[in-house]
Amino acid sequence: MRLETEEKSRRDHDFRLVPAAVAGWAATLAGLQLGWWVATVVGAAAVVGAVVLLTRGRARYLGAGGALLLVGLVAAVPTALRIHDAAADPLGAAATRGGTATLRVEISERPRSIHQAGYADQQAGTRSVAIPAQVRTATVDGRPVESTGRVLLLAPVAGWSGLLPGQQVTTSGRLLPARGGELTAAVLSVRAAPVGIGPAPWWQRAAAALRNSLHSLCAILPEEPAGLLPGLVLGDTSALPQRVEGEFKASGLTHLMAVSGGNLVIVGGAVLLLCRLVRAGPRLSAAAAGACLAGFLVLVGPEPSVVRASVMGGIGLLALALGRRGSALPALAFAVCVLVAWDPTMAGNFGFALSVLATAGLVLLAPRWADSLVRRGIPPGYAEGLAVPLAAFVVTAPVIAGMAGTVSLVSVVTNVLAAPVVAPVTVLGVLATVVGPWWPGGGQVLIHLADPEARWLLTVARHGARAPGAALSWPGGWWGGLCAAALVVVVVVAARFRRLRLLVAIGLVVVLLTVVPAKVLMPGWPPDGWAMVECDVGQGDALVLATAEPGRAVVVDTGPEPGPVDECLRRLGVDRVPLLVLSHLHADHIGGLASVFDGRAVGAIAVGPGRAPAWAWQSVSGEARRRGVPLAQLSEGQRLEWPGLALEVLGPRYATTRAPALQDGTMINNSSVVLRADTDAGRVLLTGDVELAAQADLLAEGVDLRADVLKVPHHGSRYSLPQFLAAVRPRTALISVGAGNGYGHPSKSTVDVLGTMGVLVARTDVDGDTAVLPGASGPAVARRGEPRGPPR
Repeated sequence: MRLETEEKSRRDHDFRLVPAAVAGWAATLAGLQLGWWVATVVGAAAVVGAVVLLTRGRARYLGAGGALLLVGLVAAVPTALRIHDAAADPLGAAATRGGTATLRVEISERPRSIHQAGYADQQAGTRSVAIPAQVRTATVDGRPVESTGRVLLLAPVAGWSGLLPGQQVTTSGRLLPARGGELTAAVLSVRAAPVGIGPAPWWQRAAAALRNSLHSLCAILPEEPAGLLPGLVLGDTSALPQRVEGEFKASGLTHLMAVSGGNLVIVGGAVLLLCRLVRAGPRLSAAAAGACLAGFLVLVGPEPSVVRASVMGGIGLLALALGRRGSALPALAFAVCVLVAWDPTMAGNFGFALSVLATAGLVLLAPRWADSLVRRGIPPGYAEGLAVPLAAFVVTAPVIAGMAGTVSLVSVVTNVLAAPVVAPVTVLGVLATVVGPWWPGGGQVLIHLADPEARWLLTVARHGARAPGAALSWPGGWWGGLCAAALVVVVVVAARFRRLRLLVAIGLVVVLLTVVPAKVLMPGWPPDGWAMVECDVGQGDALVLATAEPGRAVVVDTGPEPGPVDECLRRLGVDRVPLLVLSHLHADHIGGLASVFDGRAVGAIAVGPGRAPAWAWQSVSGEARRRGVPLAQLSEGQRLEWPGLALEVLGPRYATTRAPALQDGTMINNSSVVLRADTDAGRVLLTGDVELAAQADLLAEGVDLRADVLKVPHHGSRYSLPQFLAAVRPRTALISVGAGNGYGHPSKSTVDVLGTMGVLVARTDVDGDTAVLPGASGPAVARRGEPRGPPR
């Protein structure tokens, strides 16, 4: 029976174009990564193999040999020359010297937003965009140069975010070296607005109007579904909250917000179904579907996965119009051959690789696995619902593991739960996009109909991300991807043999028990009797002080963005916050304010005397008004008490006469609220971000700074007086700092001073969430692990 199934599978799929696709992709990728001559060598090897097939092979191999010969010639000559020309472009040489350039460029793709976490007085959000462009004319350091290569513009949002593909602009900036493995000659860092802006093609203007219309329609929904719908329909995540984006990534659903072949299948399938209902002929149906796919391609932009799916879909529609039953595998192979020849950079694009591999998995693996499940008694619909996400996960897991350095353990489950609503929400979103500009009322009705599906996806992603061990760390890079691929191959091949299935199952259980951290299988967090926890929120501060009442705690600062502090409080089981203290108004201390309110009762928000920066004060006061909670100002000498916890306000004692608009970052840091907390684990000194002047003021006024635990000021920066640290005389010091941050925190000098004093130092970039609890001879420390990575 198995042999018959395998033979039938070989007859159903035409593999003749697959060697050509593999050869073209491999040659181009090798050339991008290792040099143009490697593409020539691999292409020449493909030509030799093709000649052997053509001269000594059977007649049925002639087509495969001809395709392999053509692809090998293209890789060996035109593709290799393009890689060589990009490497030799004069802009690349100028970039290594850090020269300045004035370029006239044509925009190739829509600007891509770059999100930046809040820090100091910089508000979190999108402050810059990345724009691929083609050079038309170039002047470097005042001298004209011959260049027609590609550049990547890093530009501010203002003046640049609204540009469209096809527009020509003139701009100046500093040249930076481009990332390897691409055909980009250089990166141009731009600060000014573009000049000499040319017109965009009419179809691009029409597509932009439709995209803007969808965003306007989605404004009737709450923030999260309003940001998610454009991402699901158009791949536009510019309005998506960062918290939601992180949850989709952790739960293995991020592919839903990257427009790919799945979206085109849904749109094309809906059009073909409509044509079938009105009894249209195959040629008219194919023409209608083709027109819709072309319009959708313009609407979402020429992303690699979308272009790949468009080429493949066009081949299928052509076969339908000619009355021939095409095969998905030859169409996929042909698409790969054409696209890597047309744009070699696609060979190294992760999105393109994921799209191709996922399609191949759905074509080759999913039907066979679904049939196998049906033979075991599972209903066909459920069998397909299980086989499709499982096949997609198996073939894409190695790429995702190497790219992201993580493996999602909940991906299959979350994709099964999400699958039923993906098609409806896509169709409703596309219809709303098209109908909205002409009939706003109808567009709003469609958006309301898509709202429940979007909320379901948000629910699935949130619960999936919160599952213990939703994403496991894995070695990143090429080696990590190859190791994951080898593991997948071994498991899949071994599972085909009945005697090895039990061994494979036992082996997987053993691996999970040994590799999966013990806290995933038995969380053990938080530790019993915890008195305070320094939450790992990346490059920022968020600290929780327990009271004697379970579930009730005081929170000091909220980190740079929503999400991490909420996750920390949820792990601690905190559902009541009698007081939320903001030590000062820098973005890395107030960015997560809104998420503290998620599912919790907050009694009041307390701040110090500082009101700078102005945008932060407006944000905090506005949030207090929206939530209906009082906004209180803490003053020196004030004492606050709860069962098991007491807070005394020691500062700020640093005063500034400057208006908020004139205060710099150091002045704002020095206005931080300084608290002394009496907890079950001992005395804790909370210092915000006070720097040298504020520390000196506390010392000069003889304030009793002694504490068992010190929250080290300003993420352990070098602006800490040794005399101040000595006056505290802590047994334990906590440093809240983001892993891989670019600010040099914590400073080696500060850590060394604490070390010479015999202080136990705990860092969130190394230890993750860190708890302090009573010990036999003083405060004890418990570490959760899983430190948060660098700010996005």
